[in-house]
Amino acid sequence: MQITIDLPDEIASTIQEKWDNFPRRVLECLAIEAYRQGVITSAQVGRMLHLSSRYEVDNFLKQAEAYLHYDEVDFEQDLLTMQKIVVQGKTEI
Repeated sequence: MQITIDLPDEIASTIQEKWDNFPRRVLECLAIEAYRQGVITSAQVGRMLHLSSRYEVDNFLKQAEAYLHYDEVDFEQDLLTMQKIVVQGKTEI
């Protein structure tokens, strides 16, 4: 999909002076905000921006301060999983 943005010339000129590769920056801003709002996943961010690995995506999102969506429910599930692993490990010894 191609999207056209209509900006006043003076604003577009000002932004282009400050930002290298203005269209890329707009795409990155869109990806960051969509990720922060939970509209897209980190994998989709990678596809949008043609990033070659998960590490590149993670680094990009970290630099943008768009951190992993990880809440208390996720933490509790991870804790239960770790407890099961520890119990299984003890019974195998």
